[in-house]
Amino acid sequence: MRRARLGRTDIEVPILCLGTMTYGTQTSQADAHAQIDQALDAGLNFLDTAEMYPVNPVSAETQGDSERTIGSWIARSGRRADVTIATKHSGNGWAHIRNRDGISAASIPGAIDASLTRLQTDYIDLYQFHWPNRGSYAFRQNWDFRPQEKQNTEDTLQHMADALGALQRVVDAGKIRAFGLSNESAWGTAQWLRLAETEGGPRVASVQNEYSLLHRLYDTDMAELSHHEDVGLLAFSPLAAGLLTGKYQDGAVPEGSRKSLVPELGGRATPRAFDAVAAYEKLALKHGLSLTQMAVSWCCQRPFMGAAIIGATHLPQLGPLIEAGDMTLSDEVLTGINAIHRQHPLPY
Repeated sequence: MRRARLGRTDIEVPILCLGTMTYGTQTSQADAHAQIDQALDAGLNFLDTAEMYPVNPVSAETQGDSERTIGSWIARSGRRADVTIATKHSGNGWAHIRNRDGISAASIPGAIDASLTRLQTDYIDLYQFHWPNRGSYAFRQNWDFRPQEKQNTEDTLQHMADALGALQRVVDAGKIRAFGLSNESAWGTAQWLRLAETEGGPRVASVQNEYSLLHRLYDTDMAELSHHEDVGLLAFSPLAAGLLTGKYQDGAVPEGSRKSLVPELGGRATPRAFDAVAAYEKLALKHGLSLTQMAVSWCCQRPFMGAAIIGATHLPQLGPLIEAGDMTLSDEVLTGINAIHRQHPLPY
């Protein structure tokens, strides 16, 4: 599996990352451990989690169980040195996590120590900020996100400088190796980079944002930033929350699926998204590919990609996704994808 350096750090990661957000709810500990073992056998040794996981649902009762599941695998296997682990500070999103206390110099050390305990390790390879304190365009919040009404530039920059100072102290203590962002904008990422240079602190190595055939916002200003600043994308939801498996087509609502996607149930996917999926599925079939593997392989071939985050609720789903990381799409397929993108821009 192709590997590359994470940003300007000395951490090398594969082009795929194993997401663990279902570990502890939909995915049992035994299944999760088997997934990690299978991933390592294939050269995929990069795991992504977060203190707020698992999801579907997010709850106080299960909060942190994804990290605990990885921690139990480390304790069982003794293979901590064989994996690169990324986790996240939740920010101000959840009442049961620090009572929605945002990212701050005060909250960072405790959040990291709690993750270390759950993970049963003494260091985290990549520590990420899950959500900016100031808000985000992500998860379709762009319709209502108005920075000119809610953001104070001086306060935002001071918060960033203070957080970088706290992170540097944790780096110096050997508890984290690198720093990344999530659900961030080009302006925000640029400020974190600038302040690390002028005020000190760890440099941003990666940005974990949504990216798929149906959601290509990263192709614009963030792609330019990635190119010039060596900040790779960790693409979450490369299958558009399952839409790019095709399982939601023709009004289908599979058992255990995300009803939040289905328009008839008030979900966020638009009819245009299903039209786009149909076009991509037709292209994949024309070239003897599965839609799922084409979607993941395409992500892996993007020039700014650090790693595409794949996830499986159950072990049998994982193998085909891992295989996609070793596939190379032909120029004919890539040309077809670009043509469909022009016909169905940002449908989701």
